[in-house]
Amino acid sequence: MLTKDTAICIRAIDYSETSQIVTFFTRATGKISAIAKGSKRSKSAFDGPIEILSFGKIVFSNSTKEKLATLTEFEPAPGGPAFTLLSGNFFALNCCLFAAELVNNLTQPYDPHPKLFDSFLQFLESVEEEPRSVETQHRASSIEHRNILSLLILFQLSLLKEVGLIPVLDACVNCKMSFEHRVSSIEHRVYFSSSANGLICRDCEASFPDKVRLTKNAAACLADLKHTAESDEKTLKEIEKILISYFTGLLGRQPKMAKYIARG
Repeated sequence: MLTKDTAICIRAIDYSETSQIVTFFTRATGKISAIAKGSKRSKSAFDGPIEILSFGKIVFSNSTKEKLATLTEFEPAPGGPAFTLLSGNFFALNCCLFAAELVNNLTQPYDPHPKLFDSFLQFLESVEEEPRSVETQHRASSIEHRNILSLLILFQLSLLKEVGLIPVLDACVNCKMSFEHRVSSIEHRVYFSSSANGLICRDCEASFPDKVRLTKNAAACLADLKHTAESDEKTLKEIEKILISYFTGLLGRQPKMAKYIARG
């Protein structure tokens, strides 16, 4: 029996001289792994190798978690995001690859998350459509990095929410004190603890040795995400560093692409 779905390729590895094993995140089926026989041939049914981040319609044989499906068709979506355009912007490309790695690591096979699929596709399209500045290279880099990093942070939090792993960001995890009206106080100290799964107030921080103190701007942004798009690059980098640490704790290792984001 064949299944049709809309999919984004989140992993692709060589299987032989002519074939690949590809992992797709699909809208209706969830994550699947399939063998694409002959995909590396120039005249294959797939018109050449399937690339990571490619998006379109797929047809595959039904399978199980223990056995690879067989990919029979892959048709790139008309007017879909042209991710090859990201090749000249390494930071943007690395952010998209990082997002794909997180989706692969934090979702289970055949466990559909249509809202997450839509969010992932929207993130990729937004990054690809991010306008390129015509100003000086230094300023252009700063503007683009800030905008793309903002998109990445919002997607990461959307991913965590959808898979049920979102940390507590609007109150102290330990004493439940709300941060909504207090993060604007310059004297107020707020921390993030991966072991506590969220934000910690100054009265509770001593119980969590892994806590990291947040600047006022980062704490305000995490407590109210509407500030994310307005935040400066320094604040966004601080938040991303916290999220990378959190993902590292969840996975038991640092994601492979994290180092490229941290130094970006």
